[in-house]
Amino acid sequence: MEKRELCVADIEKQAGVSQSAVSHQLRTLRQLDLVRKQRRGRRIYYRIADGHVLSIMRDCLDHVEEKE
Repeated sequence: MEKRELCVADIEKQAGVSQSAVSHQLRTLRQLDLVRKQRRGRRIYYRIADGHVLSIMRDCLDHVEEKE
């Protein structure tokens, strides 16, 4: 999660959902300023907006894992 930028195809593979579903969710996350994008050639790469958002996401994942 904290590593890098990912393109839609990478996210699609990791999440196991369709390209259209990934694109739709990324659009929503961009509108909320939770992710940022950068075009490189024909691909657009997405990354978590900032350290604060990353911290919140880590806390959420930790909470979910505690429940299991």
